[in-house]
Amino acid sequence: MNNINSIETTEFQQVQGIISLRRSQALQTVNNENLLAAWEVGAFVSTRLENSTWGSKTVMQLSEYLRAQDPTLRGYSRRNIYNMVAFYEAYSSFQFVEFQEKLKLNAFVQPLAAQIESSKIIQPSAELIMQPAAAQMPNFLNLTTLTNHFEILNVCKTIEERIFYILYSHKERLNKRELQRCMKNNTFASLMGDKHNLSKGLKNIYPQASPMLKDTIFVDFLGLPQKHTEKRLQNSILDNMKDFVLELGKDFLFYDKEYPLQVGNSTFKVDLLFFHRGLQCLVAIELKTGKFKPEYMGQLEFYLEALDRDVRRSNENPSIGILLCQEADRSVVEYAMSRSLSPTMIAEYERQLIPKEVLQRSLEEFAHFLISKK
Repeated sequence: MNNINSIETTEFQQVQGIISLRRSQALQTVNNENLLAAWEVGAFVSTRLENSTWGSKTVMQLSEYLRAQDPTLRGYSRRNIYNMVAFYEAYSSFQFVEFQEKLKLNAFVQPLAAQIESSKIIQPSAELIMQPAAAQMPNFLNLTTLTNHFEILNVCKTIEERIFYILYSHKERLNKRELQRCMKNNTFASLMGDKHNLSKGLKNIYPQASPMLKDTIFVDFLGLPQKHTEKRLQNSILDNMKDFVLELGKDFLFYDKEYPLQVGNSTFKVDLLFFHRGLQCLVAIELKTGKFKPEYMGQLEFYLEALDRDVRRSNENPSIGILLCQEADRSVVEYAMSRSLSPTMIAEYERQLIPKEVLQRSLEEFAHFLISKK
Protein backbone atom coordinates (compact mmCIF):
# COMPACT_ATOMS: atom_id res chain seq x y z
CA MET A 1 0.00 0.00 0.00
CA ASN A 2 2.89 2.38 0.79
CA ASN A 3 4.21 2.08 -2.78
CA ILE A 4 0.99 3.27 -4.42
CA ASN A 5 1.32 6.71 -5.98
CA SER A 6 -1.44 9.33 -6.22
CA ILE A 7 -2.34 8.46 -9.83
CA GLU A 8 -2.73 4.79 -8.99
CA THR A 9 -4.81 5.67 -5.92
CA THR A 10 -7.19 7.71 -8.08
CA GLU A 11 -7.51 4.90 -10.59
CA PHE A 12 -8.02 2.34 -7.84
CA GLN A 13 -10.80 4.52 -6.42
CA GLN A 14 -12.43 4.53 -9.85
CA VAL A 15 -12.37 0.74 -9.90
CA GLN A 16 -13.83 0.68 -6.40
CA GLY A 17 -16.57 3.04 -7.61
CA ILE A 18 -17.42 0.72 -10.49
CA ILE A 19 -17.69 -2.25 -8.13
CA SER A 20 -19.84 -0.31 -5.64
CA LEU A 21 -22.15 0.93 -8.39
CA ARG A 22 -22.67 -2.52 -9.92
CA ARG A 23 -23.14 -4.13 -6.52
CA SER A 24 -25.79 -1.55 -5.67
CA GLN A 25 -27.52 -2.09 -8.99
CA ALA A 26 -27.41 -5.87 -8.50
CA LEU A 27 -29.12 -5.53 -5.11
CA GLN A 28 -31.72 -3.24 -6.65
CA THR A 29 -32.33 -5.74 -9.44
CA VAL A 30 -32.83 -8.54 -6.91
CA ASN A 31 -35.30 -6.37 -5.00
CA ASN A 32 -37.19 -5.51 -8.17
CA GLU A 33 -37.47 -9.15 -9.16
CA ASN A 34 -38.69 -10.11 -5.67
CA LEU A 35 -41.39 -7.49 -5.96
CA LEU A 36 -42.39 -8.66 -9.43
CA ALA A 37 -42.59 -12.26 -8.23
CA ALA A 38 -44.80 -11.23 -5.30
CA TRP A 39 -46.97 -9.13 -7.62
CA GLU A 40 -47.46 -11.95 -10.11
CA VAL A 41 -48.20 -14.54 -7.43
CA GLY A 42 -50.57 -12.10 -5.73
CA ALA A 43 -52.37 -11.42 -9.01
CA PHE A 44 -52.64 -15.14 -9.80
CA VAL A 45 -54.05 -16.09 -6.40
CA SER A 46 -56.26 -13.00 -6.14
CA THR A 47 -58.05 -13.88 -9.37
CA ARG A 48 -58.80 -17.39 -8.19
CA LEU A 49 -59.99 -16.27 -4.78
CA GLU A 50 -62.20 -13.63 -6.37
CA ASN A 51 -63.78 -16.19 -8.68
CA SER A 52 -64.20 -18.64 -5.79
CA THR A 53 -62.05 -21.09 -7.74
CA TRP A 54 -59.78 -21.34 -4.72
CA GLY A 55 -60.39 -21.13 -0.99
CA SER A 56 -58.22 -20.70 2.08
CA LYS A 57 -57.47 -24.42 2.14
CA THR A 58 -56.14 -24.26 -1.42
CA VAL A 59 -53.77 -21.45 -0.50
CA MET A 60 -52.38 -23.58 2.32
CA GLN A 61 -51.98 -26.49 -0.11
CA LEU A 62 -50.14 -24.19 -2.51
CA SER A 63 -47.73 -23.18 0.25
CA GLU A 64 -47.09 -26.81 1.18
CA TYR A 65 -46.65 -27.78 -2.48
CA LEU A 66 -44.05 -25.07 -3.08
CA ARG A 67 -42.15 -26.09 0.04
CA ALA A 68 -42.20 -29.76 -1.02
CA GLN A 69 -41.02 -28.99 -4.55
CA ASP A 70 -38.18 -26.78 -3.38
CA PRO A 71 -37.24 -27.00 0.33
CA THR A 72 -34.83 -24.05 -0.15
CA LEU A 73 -37.67 -21.76 -1.18
CA ARG A 74 -38.38 -19.14 1.47
CA GLY A 75 -41.10 -16.54 1.88
CA TYR A 76 -44.11 -18.46 0.54
CA SER A 77 -45.95 -19.37 3.73
CA ARG A 78 -49.73 -19.15 3.72
CA ARG A 79 -49.49 -15.80 5.48
CA ASN A 80 -47.00 -14.39 3.00
CA ILE A 81 -49.06 -15.56 0.03
CA TYR A 82 -52.00 -13.62 1.44
CA ASN A 83 -49.64 -10.66 1.93
CA MET A 84 -48.82 -10.91 -1.78
CA VAL A 85 -52.51 -10.90 -2.59
CA ALA A 86 -52.94 -7.78 -0.46
CA PHE A 87 -49.88 -6.22 -2.14
CA TYR A 88 -51.38 -6.77 -5.58
CA GLU A 89 -54.92 -5.74 -4.70
CA ALA A 90 -53.88 -2.56 -2.83
CA TYR A 91 -51.68 -1.19 -5.58
CA SER A 92 -53.69 -2.32 -8.60
CA SER A 93 -56.84 -0.65 -7.27
CA PHE A 94 -58.37 2.23 -9.18
CA GLN A 95 -58.00 4.50 -6.14
CA PHE A 96 -54.25 3.94 -5.94
CA VAL A 97 -53.69 4.25 -9.68
CA GLU A 98 -55.57 7.55 -9.64
CA PHE A 99 -53.62 8.80 -6.62
CA GLN A 100 -50.21 7.88 -8.01
CA GLU A 101 -50.99 9.68 -11.25
CA LYS A 102 -51.98 12.77 -9.28
CA LEU A 103 -48.69 12.77 -7.37
CA LYS A 104 -46.65 11.61 -10.39
CA LEU A 105 -45.08 8.92 -8.25
CA ASN A 106 -43.47 7.08 -11.13
CA ALA A 107 -41.17 10.08 -11.57
CA PHE A 108 -39.17 8.58 -8.69
CA VAL A 109 -37.88 5.66 -10.74
CA GLN A 110 -36.77 5.01 -14.28
CA PRO A 111 -39.16 2.92 -16.38
CA LEU A 112 -38.36 -0.76 -15.99
CA ALA A 113 -37.78 -2.96 -18.99
CA ALA A 114 -39.55 -5.81 -17.25
CA GLN A 115 -43.21 -4.98 -16.85
CA ILE A 116 -45.81 -7.54 -15.90
CA GLU A 117 -47.75 -8.73 -18.88
CA SER A 118 -51.17 -10.20 -18.23
CA SER A 119 -50.71 -13.02 -20.69
CA LYS A 120 -47.65 -14.22 -18.77
CA ILE A 121 -49.25 -14.18 -15.33
CA ILE A 122 -52.18 -16.52 -15.77
CA GLN A 123 -52.07 -19.06 -18.55
CA PRO A 124 -53.90 -22.27 -17.54
CA SER A 125 -57.38 -21.11 -18.47
CA ALA A 126 -58.25 -18.31 -20.88
CA GLU A 127 -61.50 -17.44 -19.13
CA LEU A 128 -59.59 -16.68 -15.92
CA ILE A 129 -57.23 -14.17 -17.51
CA MET A 130 -58.29 -10.94 -15.84
CA GLN A 131 -55.22 -8.67 -15.87
CA PRO A 132 -56.07 -5.22 -17.23
CA ALA A 133 -53.27 -2.91 -18.34
CA ALA A 134 -53.79 -0.81 -15.21
CA ALA A 135 -52.76 -3.84 -13.14
CA GLN A 136 -49.13 -3.63 -14.19
CA MET A 137 -46.91 -3.12 -11.17
CA PRO A 138 -46.12 0.59 -10.67
CA ASN A 139 -42.39 1.30 -10.81
CA PHE A 140 -42.88 3.44 -7.71
CA LEU A 141 -43.15 0.30 -5.57
CA ASN A 142 -39.49 -0.51 -6.26
CA LEU A 143 -38.49 2.25 -3.84
CA THR A 144 -38.51 -0.12 -0.87
CA THR A 145 -38.26 -3.82 -0.09
CA LEU A 146 -40.99 -6.43 -0.12
CA THR A 147 -40.59 -6.91 3.64
CA ASN A 148 -41.21 -3.20 4.18
CA HIS A 149 -44.21 -3.31 1.86
CA PHE A 150 -45.78 -6.09 3.92
CA GLU A 151 -45.23 -4.09 7.12
CA ILE A 152 -46.79 -0.99 5.58
CA LEU A 153 -49.80 -2.88 4.24
CA ASN A 154 -50.46 -4.57 7.57
CA VAL A 155 -50.29 -1.36 9.61
CA CYS A 156 -51.47 1.48 7.37
CA LYS A 157 -55.08 1.63 6.27
CA THR A 158 -55.10 4.67 4.02
CA ILE A 159 -53.47 5.24 0.63
CA GLU A 160 -51.88 8.45 1.92
CA GLU A 161 -50.13 6.73 4.79
CA ARG A 162 -48.90 3.87 2.62
CA ILE A 163 -47.45 6.22 0.03
CA PHE A 164 -45.79 8.31 2.73
CA TYR A 165 -44.03 5.35 4.35
CA ILE A 166 -42.86 4.01 0.98
CA LEU A 167 -41.34 7.41 0.24
CA TYR A 168 -39.93 7.79 3.74
CA SER A 169 -38.43 4.28 3.75
CA HIS A 170 -36.67 5.11 0.50
CA LYS A 171 -35.45 8.53 1.64
CA GLU A 172 -34.19 7.34 5.04
CA ARG A 173 -33.12 3.85 3.84
CA LEU A 174 -35.13 2.22 6.60
CA ASN A 175 -34.83 -1.43 7.47
CA LYS A 176 -37.77 -3.39 8.88
CA ARG A 177 -37.10 -2.52 12.53
CA GLU A 178 -36.61 1.16 11.80
CA LEU A 179 -39.76 1.30 9.70
CA GLN A 180 -41.79 -0.39 12.45
CA ARG A 181 -40.69 2.25 14.92
CA CYS A 182 -41.53 5.10 12.53
CA MET A 183 -45.04 3.73 12.04
CA LYS A 184 -45.48 3.08 15.75
CA ASN A 185 -44.66 6.67 16.68
CA ASN A 186 -46.67 8.02 13.73
CA THR A 187 -43.94 9.79 11.81
CA PHE A 188 -46.56 10.48 9.15
CA ALA A 189 -48.49 12.79 11.47
CA SER A 190 -45.34 14.39 12.85
CA LEU A 191 -43.95 15.32 9.43
CA MET A 192 -47.11 15.93 7.43
CA GLY A 193 -49.17 17.88 9.98
CA ASP A 194 -49.85 21.60 9.77
CA LYS A 195 -46.62 23.12 11.09
CA HIS A 196 -47.35 26.00 13.46
CA ASN A 197 -43.95 25.66 15.10
CA LEU A 198 -41.75 27.02 12.31
CA SER A 199 -40.53 30.61 12.42
CA LYS A 200 -41.22 33.07 9.64
CA GLY A 201 -37.50 33.10 8.93
CA LEU A 202 -37.29 29.32 8.60
CA LYS A 203 -40.23 29.24 6.18
CA ASN A 204 -38.67 32.01 4.06
CA ILE A 205 -35.10 30.69 4.00
CA TYR A 206 -36.00 26.99 3.80
CA PRO A 207 -39.45 26.67 2.17
CA GLN A 208 -38.67 22.99 1.50
CA ALA A 209 -37.86 22.17 5.13
CA SER A 210 -41.34 21.50 6.51
CA PRO A 211 -41.56 17.82 5.50
CA MET A 212 -38.03 17.24 6.79
CA LEU A 213 -38.35 18.47 10.37
CA LYS A 214 -40.53 16.80 13.00
CA ASP A 215 -42.56 18.80 15.49
CA THR A 216 -42.74 15.87 17.93
CA ILE A 217 -39.77 13.73 18.91
CA PHE A 218 -40.40 10.45 20.72
CA VAL A 219 -37.62 9.58 23.17
CA ASP A 220 -39.13 6.49 24.80
CA PHE A 221 -35.78 4.73 24.28
CA LEU A 222 -34.15 7.10 26.78
CA GLY A 223 -36.06 5.70 29.75
CA LEU A 224 -36.51 9.13 31.30
CA PRO A 225 -38.54 9.52 34.53
CA GLN A 226 -41.33 12.09 34.72
CA LYS A 227 -39.02 14.54 36.45
CA HIS A 228 -35.53 14.85 34.97
CA THR A 229 -32.87 17.48 34.48
CA GLU A 230 -31.59 18.92 31.22
CA LYS A 231 -28.24 17.30 31.95
CA ARG A 232 -29.83 13.86 32.26
CA LEU A 233 -31.77 14.44 29.05
CA GLN A 234 -28.57 15.43 27.24
CA ASN A 235 -26.56 12.49 28.60
CA SER A 236 -29.32 10.03 27.74
CA ILE A 237 -29.43 11.36 24.18
CA LEU A 238 -25.65 11.04 23.86
CA ASP A 239 -25.81 7.45 25.14
CA ASN A 240 -28.50 6.63 22.59
CA MET A 241 -27.37 8.80 19.71
CA LYS A 242 -28.07 6.21 17.01
CA ASP A 243 -31.74 5.94 18.02
CA PHE A 244 -32.00 9.70 18.48
CA VAL A 245 -30.72 10.36 14.94
CA LEU A 246 -33.12 7.75 13.57
CA GLU A 247 -35.94 9.60 15.31
CA LEU A 248 -34.79 12.99 13.99
CA GLY A 249 -34.09 11.70 10.49
CA LYS A 250 -30.97 10.13 9.00
CA ASP A 251 -29.95 13.38 7.30
CA PHE A 252 -28.87 14.66 10.72
CA LEU A 253 -25.17 14.09 11.41
CA PHE A 254 -24.03 14.56 15.00
CA TYR A 255 -21.23 17.11 15.28
CA ASP A 256 -20.59 17.84 18.97
CA LYS A 257 -22.07 18.33 22.43
CA GLU A 258 -21.81 21.58 24.38
CA TYR A 259 -20.15 23.16 21.36
CA PRO A 260 -18.29 26.32 22.55
CA LEU A 261 -19.04 29.70 20.98
CA GLN A 262 -16.59 32.45 21.88
CA VAL A 263 -18.21 35.89 21.72
CA GLY A 264 -16.13 38.71 23.16
CA ASN A 265 -14.78 37.56 26.49
CA SER A 266 -17.61 35.11 27.09
CA THR A 267 -18.03 31.48 26.11
CA PHE A 268 -21.45 30.02 25.35
CA LYS A 269 -22.24 26.37 24.72
CA VAL A 270 -24.73 24.83 22.29
CA ASP A 271 -26.29 21.74 23.89
CA LEU A 272 -26.14 19.62 20.70
CA LEU A 273 -24.76 20.56 17.31
CA PHE A 274 -25.66 18.66 14.12
CA PHE A 275 -25.18 19.05 10.39
CA HIS A 276 -28.11 18.40 8.07
CA ARG A 277 -27.07 16.84 4.76
CA GLY A 278 -30.28 17.66 2.92
CA LEU A 279 -30.38 21.32 3.91
CA GLN A 280 -26.57 21.66 3.99
CA CYS A 281 -26.47 23.61 7.21
CA LEU A 282 -25.55 23.44 10.88
CA VAL A 283 -28.41 22.67 13.26
CA ALA A 284 -28.20 23.81 16.88
CA ILE A 285 -30.49 21.96 19.30
CA GLU A 286 -31.19 23.47 22.71
CA LEU A 287 -32.77 21.26 25.37
CA LYS A 288 -35.43 22.42 27.82
CA THR A 289 -37.11 20.04 30.26
CA GLY A 290 -39.94 22.42 31.13
CA LYS A 291 -42.62 24.29 29.26
CA PHE A 292 -41.67 26.53 26.33
CA LYS A 293 -41.10 30.18 27.21
CA PRO A 294 -40.76 32.94 24.57
CA GLU A 295 -37.54 34.20 26.15
CA TYR A 296 -35.82 30.94 25.15
CA MET A 297 -35.90 32.17 21.54
CA GLY A 298 -33.48 35.02 22.24
CA GLN A 299 -30.80 32.61 23.44
CA LEU A 300 -31.28 30.32 20.43
CA GLU A 301 -31.17 33.19 17.95
CA PHE A 302 -27.97 34.46 19.59
CA TYR A 303 -26.36 31.06 19.08
CA LEU A 304 -27.37 31.04 15.42
CA GLU A 305 -25.82 34.45 14.89
CA ALA A 306 -22.56 33.26 16.43
CA LEU A 307 -22.57 30.04 14.39
CA ASP A 308 -23.15 31.91 11.13
CA ARG A 309 -20.49 34.51 11.82
CA ASP A 310 -17.74 32.33 13.25
CA VAL A 311 -18.39 28.65 12.41
CA ARG A 312 -20.40 28.32 9.21
CA ARG A 313 -18.36 27.71 6.08
CA SER A 314 -18.82 29.66 2.86
CA ASN A 315 -20.45 26.73 1.05
CA GLU A 316 -23.00 26.11 3.82
CA ASN A 317 -26.47 27.58 4.25
CA PRO A 318 -27.62 29.63 7.27
CA SER A 319 -27.75 27.67 10.50
CA ILE A 320 -31.06 26.40 11.91
CA GLY A 321 -32.03 26.35 15.57
CA ILE A 322 -34.34 23.79 17.18
CA LEU A 323 -35.65 24.29 20.68
CA LEU A 324 -36.55 20.85 22.03
CA CYS A 325 -38.80 21.17 25.05
CA GLN A 326 -41.08 18.90 27.04
CA GLU A 327 -44.22 20.96 26.55
CA ALA A 328 -45.32 23.88 24.40
CA ASP A 329 -48.57 25.83 24.31
CA ARG A 330 -49.68 26.07 20.68
CA SER A 331 -50.83 29.69 20.93
CA VAL A 332 -47.64 30.83 22.65
CA VAL A 333 -45.55 29.06 19.99
CA GLU A 334 -47.50 30.71 17.17
CA TYR A 335 -47.01 34.16 18.68
CA ALA A 336 -43.29 33.54 19.23
CA MET A 337 -42.75 32.22 15.70
CA SER A 338 -44.81 34.72 13.71
CA ARG A 339 -42.20 37.52 13.62
CA SER A 340 -38.98 35.61 14.18
CA LEU A 341 -36.70 36.20 11.20
CA SER A 342 -34.16 33.60 12.32
CA PRO A 343 -34.58 30.05 10.95
CA THR A 344 -35.84 28.43 14.15
CA MET A 345 -38.48 25.94 15.24
CA ILE A 346 -40.01 24.53 18.39
CA ALA A 347 -40.29 20.77 18.86
CA GLU A 348 -41.71 18.80 21.77
CA TYR A 349 -40.31 15.55 23.05
CA GLU A 350 -42.50 12.75 24.36
CA ARG A 351 -41.12 10.26 26.87
CA GLN A 352 -43.59 7.58 25.76
CA LEU A 353 -45.14 6.63 22.45
CA ILE A 354 -48.67 7.93 22.10
CA PRO A 355 -51.50 5.89 20.51
CA LYS A 356 -51.45 6.10 16.72
CA GLU A 357 -54.28 8.02 15.08
CA VAL A 358 -55.16 7.63 11.41
CA LEU A 359 -54.30 10.87 9.66
CA GLN A 360 -55.33 11.69 6.08
CA ARG A 361 -53.42 14.58 4.60
CA SER A 362 -52.11 15.52 1.21
CA LEU A 363 -48.64 14.15 0.36
CA GLU A 364 -48.07 16.51 -2.56
CA GLU A 365 -45.50 18.70 -0.77
CA PHE A 366 -43.54 15.70 0.47
CA ALA A 367 -43.72 13.86 -2.87
CA HIS A 368 -42.79 16.94 -4.91
CA PHE A 369 -39.87 17.66 -2.60
CA LEU A 370 -38.44 14.17 -3.11
CA ILE A 371 -39.05 14.32 -6.88
CA SER A 372 -37.13 17.60 -7.04
CA LYS A 373 -34.13 15.85 -5.47
CA LYS A 374 -33.95 13.17 -8.16
